[in-house]
Amino acid sequence: MDGLTHIPHQLETLLKALPSDARPYLVGGCVRDGLLGLPVKDYDLEIFGIPFDDLMRILKTHGRTDTVGKSFGIIKWTPQKGQTFDIALPRKETKSGRGHRGFDVIADPNLSTTEAAARRDFTINAIMYDPIRQEMIDPFDGRKDLENKILRHTSPAFSEDPLRVLRGMQFAGRFGLTGHPDTLKLCQSIKDQFEELASERIWEEWRKWATLSRHPSMGLAFLDLSGWLEHFPELHAMKGVPQDPIWHPEGDVWQHTCHCCNALVTLPAWEETESEQDRLVWMLAILLHDTGKTSTTEQVVKEGKTRIVSPGHDKVSANLADEFLLRMKAPNNIRERIIPLVAQHMIHVGTVTDRAVRRLAKRLEPETIPSLCTVMSADAMGRPPLSKAIPGHILEIQHRAEELDVLSNAPEPFLKGRDLIALGIEPGKQMGEWLKQGYELQLEGEIENREAALHWIRVHAKRPPERSGPCA
Repeated sequence: MDGLTHIPHQLETLLKALPSDARPYLVGGCVRDGLLGLPVKDYDLEIFGIPFDDLMRILKTHGRTDTVGKSFGIIKWTPQKGQTFDIALPRKETKSGRGHRGFDVIADPNLSTTEAAARRDFTINAIMYDPIRQEMIDPFDGRKDLENKILRHTSPAFSEDPLRVLRGMQFAGRFGLTGHPDTLKLCQSIKDQFEELASERIWEEWRKWATLSRHPSMGLAFLDLSGWLEHFPELHAMKGVPQDPIWHPEGDVWQHTCHCCNALVTLPAWEETESEQDRLVWMLAILLHDTGKTSTTEQVVKEGKTRIVSPGHDKVSANLADEFLLRMKAPNNIRERIIPLVAQHMIHVGTVTDRAVRRLAKRLEPETIPSLCTVMSADAMGRPPLSKAIPGHILEIQHRAEELDVLSNAPEPFLKGRDLIALGIEPGKQMGEWLKQGYELQLEGEIENREAALHWIRVHAKRPPERSGPCA
């Protein structure tokens, strides 16, 4: 509640400037997060009882306004030396066409709070807080749903925007909520509206699930029980795919994946990083790391016993992950980081050698060994009731990478093009081949420093000793 009772002073100034018949309320996520005891970052204000033009005059007196959302009754207001706030008039929304733009919006300052709150997607987002009287307005029992960890829609109008199902997924994952049976049934009834959604909007909800979830498997459960998991075939296909009970007593591939996602958010690396992009990459990598098991899993007989194996699933998973991310138009810099993590997650170096670690660092580019170790740790810990300790070989890989100075990137080549030019070798295909061979020998450990690399190229290219100069 602290985030509600101690609002930014810029908002306090605005509240004092409003006429006495205006009725301002904090709405949406700031109220929900305040009730949950979470930090409140964005404050949204909905003001009843004042015409749009009158509100604009007051806002302009106390800061800068942007009416980019005027058609929706929303004003972006930025006071001097302050954050930007969304200031809205109460409004009704009526479905008039396909897609998220297919709504007729009518701003009406004289709406009742119940009418205005009814357009919200879930009851937990329909709670209002009166900062002047310091009291809650909760027409749909959202506080009770928060206490009971229930995600429930406010009205049948929920079905007018199918994106709300994916919003339900990320809310369930973020706040540990279970979908109300009636809400899940309503989600199932609009399953065929998925095609109305733009890829960018779908991606944004997955991004929020991946970066903000504290109970990621509950978001995935909501997606499954709503029937919408079918729209993500790489994920849906994991359901029912068996695993060897010796290594995976937790169940099928889908159950394992859910456990892995939960394990990831408990790791120190997750808690310590300040990078939202790192969290996004790690979570989506672990979500997709075993998708290849759906086509590679088979039963074999080993030492007289029937075993379940999935040979080569890591490489198949990388291809499926790429398809998943491309279809949702994930940014290229995110996709390029995820694919090598999925492709290399099965690296089990029996004896962790310098050569193996150097080559691993190269194969992971543009990703890093610490990121891979984070994903591998979540994978190893997603097998309850087996031990949740991080396997020794993962710790050894990271330790050896630190010793070799390849934690953040692959080894820097000892030989550069300028070195060959200094020896009188012309740029071209042959130079490229020699640089490639020299780097391979470096990764193998056969060339250990720059001096050895220069000696190798002189001998290999049959060149005289290098002349003195700036490139020597």
